[in-house]
Amino acid sequence: MAAAPGATVVAMVELAPPHLRFHRSFLEAVDEFLAGGEERYSGVLEWPADESFPGVAFTREGLEEPAEFQRLVDLRLADAEPDSPRPRGWVPCTCLWMADADTFLGSISLRHSLDNPMLAEVGGHIGYSVRPSARGRGLAADALGQVVALAADRDLDRVLVTCDLDNLASARTIERAGGVYEGDLKGKRRYWITTRIQ
Repeated sequence: MAAAPGATVVAMVELAPPHLRFHRSFLEAVDEFLAGGEERYSGVLEWPADESFPGVAFTREGLEEPAEFQRLVDLRLADAEPDSPRPRGWVPCTCLWMADADTFLGSISLRHSLDNPMLAEVGGHIGYSVRPSARGRGLAADALGQVVALAADRDLDRVLVTCDLDNLASARTIERAGGVYEGDLKGKRRYWITTRIQ
């Protein structure tokens, strides 16, 4: 539920830029995702190569090394910049990590545009994941509300957020954040959230 204009809202979860301080807890979260068969949410990046981008591939084992984890952090931070190297057709994206002190709880990303057919159809502006041991605490809803405000600061009047058809928990999270159901497309429920009170 959106707060009344002028009301003070206390965030339940900190949204922090990726940082080396999360190294151990990030890897623990990766292990939770992998144990649950949720590899695509683990945050272990693999970006494809093309004619102008060499590609990026991290592994769980490689990320044990602090220098390799720092490379992941640097890539995530740089991805918010328009001129950073990325696969052809990919858009700039601000990645933030849900945190409790130095404990990684999940991630949420704001794509700066939908100038990519995959994003316009199924990916949306905002994607998020919460590590299995931190679910059921309202963290995703709180993080989503914070990132909707960030989208407003970026002059995005509304944002597209999607979830799998069978992910009813995520659908409820999006609806609580003001998501208006548009319909289903390619296995996803599509919602639009207005970022500013009219």
